Amino acid sequence: MKDLYIETERLIIRAYQENDLQEAFELMQEEELFTYLPMEVMPFQEYKELFTWLVQNYEVSSKNEWYKYSFTIIRKGDGKQVGWCGVGSLDYNHADKEIFYLVGKPFWGNGYASEAVEALIHYCFAKLDLIELVAVVKPENKPSIKVLEKLGFNYHSDVLGLPEAFDFYNGEKYYTLRNDKE
Repeated sequence: MKDLYIETERLIIRAYQENDLQEAFELMQEEELFTYLPMEVMPFQEYKELFTWLVQNYEVSSKNEWYKYSFTIIRKGDGKQVGWCGVGSLDYNHADKEIFYLVGKPFWGNGYASEAVEALIHYCFAKLDLIELVAVVKPENKPSIKVLEKLGFNYHSDVLGLPEAFDFYNGEKYYTLRNDKE
């Protein structure tokens, strides 16, 4: 996974490299980005540990039950990191493979999330041989719901009854997308 490189019309989706750390950290300093995430703005050292963990995860085989891959989204025109997207085991159900994404606030409204996630979906179905992807989203996160529905994800159910360790996810909307070539 450390060699992942996908190009779209306007974007490059690729594995993080060590020299991406500072720009990735700066992108994640806007509190509003964490409204729908189970984390918050981190000091540099804590983010650096997370970043190192993300890079180390590229060594975990996608054949394992648990993996989580995160990739940077770069705008072709100026080489600026505009966000991240990824795929991996859903935290509370490792058998489900979740697609996830975030676009930095200065880049909202440009269609970058849809463009990047669509390319990653194609990669997941073609190269990782996944049959189904899931996505979970807070019901208040209307822009993210719009992205999922635009990309063909179907609402399945609300997430309910998870144990306290996963309480953050209770109440989220659970979406699925099946590989149409199956």
